[in-house]
Amino acid sequence: VDEVKESHTSIQVVGKRGSAVLISEEDWRAIEETLNLTSIPGMRESIKKGLKTPVEKCSEEPGW
Repeated sequence: VDEVKESHTSIQVVGKRGSAVLISEEDWRAIEETLNLTSIPGMRESIKKGLKTPVEKCSEEPGW
C-alpha cells in the first residue's frame, strides 16, 4: 500500500475468482473528480477552451 501511495503506480491483484486493481486513494479521488466533471454537459468543451486561453486573458473572477 505504501509503494502504491508513493509511486502512484497501480498493482493488479489476481485471485482465484477474479482480479482487482489497487490504486492510491489520491489517484482514486482524482479519477472520481474527472468522471464527475466530464459528466456535466458542456464541461469537457469548456475545459478544453480554458486550457487554450492565454493566462493574460484570464480573469480573476470565474464569471459564474
